[in-house]
Amino acid sequence: MMMSKLLRFGRRQLHTIVSRDIIKPSSPTPSHLKTYNLSFFDQVAVNAYMPAVAFYRSSSIYQSSHEKTLELKNSLSHTLSQYYPYAGRLAKSCPTYVDCNDEGVEFIEARYDSTLSDFLQQSDHEDLDQLFPDDLIWFNTTPLFIQVNHFTCGGVAVAASLSHKVADGSSLFNFINHWATVTRCRSLAHDHDLSHINPHFICYQTRNVNMSSLHRSHGDYVTRSFVFPNSKIDDLKAKITSMTMETGEHIMNLTRVEALTWLIHKCAVAAACKTNSGIFKPTGVGHSMNMRDKLVEPLPETSVGNFYLLMEFPTMSESELTPNKIIGELRKRKKEFQSIRNTETALDIVEEMCSDHNARLEISKRLDDYYIYTAIHRFPTYGINFGWGKPIKVTIGGVNLKNVIIMMDTPNGDGIEALLSLGKQDMKIIQNDPELLAFSKECNARINVTNAI
Repeated sequence: MMMSKLLRFGRRQLHTIVSRDIIKPSSPTPSHLKTYNLSFFDQVAVNAYMPAVAFYRSSSIYQSSHEKTLELKNSLSHTLSQYYPYAGRLAKSCPTYVDCNDEGVEFIEARYDSTLSDFLQQSDHEDLDQLFPDDLIWFNTTPLFIQVNHFTCGGVAVAASLSHKVADGSSLFNFINHWATVTRCRSLAHDHDLSHINPHFICYQTRNVNMSSLHRSHGDYVTRSFVFPNSKIDDLKAKITSMTMETGEHIMNLTRVEALTWLIHKCAVAAACKTNSGIFKPTGVGHSMNMRDKLVEPLPETSVGNFYLLMEFPTMSESELTPNKIIGELRKRKKEFQSIRNTETALDIVEEMCSDHNARLEISKRLDDYYIYTAIHRFPTYGINFGWGKPIKVTIGGVNLKNVIIMMDTPNGDGIEALLSLGKQDMKIIQNDPELLAFSKECNARINVTNAI
């Protein structure tokens, strides 16, 4: 954590803080909801923040940036009355619950001496950290932080950091969408539309456990964007189909995520091998799977909390980097997870795996050497409309974790953007990998805004 702070301290300062406020829920949390118990999913989640930011062009709806910010604060207050745990506080270490005390969310307003277009086209991915409160991406007792960033052209970037101890990426984007809906409806005086704001909280019984988080290395890693147009992904699928037909184990109906997982994993491992003087180091694949709609008894998509399981398997030799092995193992584990009946059964699985301290340490150590993939391409990212139109760009800031790959939609929905967080030497190699570049339309150090501006 200290190294990460020093790295951010050494970066150029791009913004000026205009104001800091605490936004509290518009109505007090009822006494029977004051304690929000964390599930096993929550307790073993990484001690980090999920930082998402949405960029918007200038809008004539508000006369000034101050008026826009004021409306965002008011709508946030109303939204927090329904997302009450986000305005509470966590324990400093190994939290098992949220104290829903309505202490509020820190809301920062910042100003940039550049246009939105210049910022997006001239900034490295690491510059995104300044869009978030105090570059905050590691654990704190406050679940949620907000920063609104104004640009000289009138454009704005709305950034939210949510603790992974409280919720997952699906919960984060549902919250931002709900906040945007409240803002849009309030500006149009359509309060009756707020019935669509329906976070689904599950009540967990208190358990006599105190589970530490699974570990994930952070430090001197860099994040870069690789964009895969759908046409190129189709070419990749065709290549994989041909390869698997030759082996006699034909893989049918490939998904985009399956195809890209194989390609990225193969290229990332090859880059690591070159960095390691040509010596192959055993590793593995960890793929997070949103369980809300995968359970036999599915949960509402608006369910709040961590509701994902990790499909994981090792790749012990270069011979195991074939599409049959990678995609076959993914499908095998996905099928196993889809047989899980309900939340209780899934929680029992996590408890059995992680309740023993030594077993949890072993899992954490093993996964720290794996490449972790998260696909959020089906999350409602580009539907976030505060009343100023849809965002021109949505992305994740402050990844800065060892061997993490996040797949999300491109602005126009015509492909998948993959954010890769790798060691510096691995990144230099993979940026010049001819096989990866054969299917990626663009690979550079800047924030990709293809056709967005």
